[in-house]
Amino acid sequence: MTDAEIIELYISRDESAIAESDAQYGQYCRQIAMNMLSDNADAEECVSSTWKSAWDSMPSQNPDSLAAFFGRIVRNLAIGKLRFNRARRQFDGITLLLSELEDCVPSRSSDAQEVERRMFSETLDRWLAELPVDDRVLFIRRYWFGEAIKALAKECRMTQRRMARRMLRLRKGLRATLESEGIYI
Repeated sequence: MTDAEIIELYISRDESAIAESDAQYGQYCRQIAMNMLSDNADAEECVSSTWKSAWDSMPSQNPDSLAAFFGRIVRNLAIGKLRFNRARRQFDGITLLLSELEDCVPSRSSDAQEVERRMFSETLDRWLAELPVDDRVLFIRRYWFGEAIKALAKECRMTQRRMARRMLRLRKGLRATLESEGIYI
């Protein structure tokens, strides 16, 4: 079933939209949630909530890409679940990812204006576009999909230490670009 057909099911309020979404994008969403949470039950809860969120928002939104739409929803739900678990002292998974990016990404606790958020987003998009494809893919796989350094290093046939240094160089490059654009963290 195509994305357009699945979207039409949501718009027409056909409950089979959820089953079709899970069949086509369930594994993708589960992988994103598992990379962040490292807990099957929490990941499954986020995936289930993804379908409900899509159901609630789909009539007013018509996404161009269901993969990106579902990916964003499940990622945000996983981050929310992580914060909830952290408050209960039951966290792991994405904590390391977020701490690695602290020096490069504005704090959510600040009262940043929409203009600043857009400026950051545009600068990040430009920076990513200027990276060599391999670095861009690694950066996104690490910091969007939450893949482990160990897995990335193995796939690239390098040591974990070398991959960690490569990620550090990328973060430093992002920080330098942000600062050159007048965005200070």
